[in-house]
Amino acid sequence: MAVSQCERDSNSCPNRVEPRREAVSGEAVFLFIRGVTDLATEGIRMKWLKREINAIFERDPAAKTLLEVLLCYPGLHALIFHRVAHALHRRGLVLLPRLISQFSRFLTGIEIHPGAKIGAGLFIDHGMGVVIGETAEVGDNVTIYQGATLGGTGKEKGKRHPTVGDNVVIGTGAKILGPIVIGESARIGAGSVVLNNVPSHTTVVGVPGRIVIYDGERVPSVDLNHVSLPDPVAEMLYCLQKQIDDLRFQQERCLKEGKAR
Repeated sequence: MAVSQCERDSNSCPNRVEPRREAVSGEAVFLFIRGVTDLATEGIRMKWLKREINAIFERDPAAKTLLEVLLCYPGLHALIFHRVAHALHRRGLVLLPRLISQFSRFLTGIEIHPGAKIGAGLFIDHGMGVVIGETAEVGDNVTIYQGATLGGTGKEKGKRHPTVGDNVVIGTGAKILGPIVIGESARIGAGSVVLNNVPSHTTVVGVPGRIVIYDGERVPSVDLNHVSLPDPVAEMLYCLQKQIDDLRFQQERCLKEGKAR
């Protein structure tokens, strides 16, 4: 059979039906794949996941097996999700990283904005209610207990969340607000509200947070004791009570001497 001109040259055939092409954003797919690839490469080179797991074993005596840590620690799950979301955020995507962040929040109860910068060895214990804002920066070997917040104080643009140094311990329910700096090896007591910069190797307790300095003694690199902390308010009340007792004793002595005369 003879082959028609239309069959020999399909491009010139007016009735030729073009194959349908899907209207998919190639750039978004490319950025997603590249972000995940960069994440995997970085994880292999930096041994990031191994360090996070070791941090859990070092600071949580309840951790017994590797499988338990991988399956039952929401803090680790939240960090893995954040690693992916942050890689995509750095590539310029907006919606997809936020969706990953919200999905992580739904699963773990921990909300970490994709723009937050998280150092290695972060241990989020229990984690329910932990919030880390967009411009927050967290150093290495930091420990955060449940209910803690690294938040902002207003609607201003730019840097508006805390910067946390290395080896810091943030106690249960502590609130660190604004673009302040928490020095390395500092301890933030449970329930404290911190609004000002905190020097290194110090402890902050109370509402608002008050700094307690340990007579020149440096805090160990990772000191997880965030319960047995000084209470300056209680100490002041004790001093006032002692003064009242001394005055009462002097008054009673004066009354006894007056009666004796």
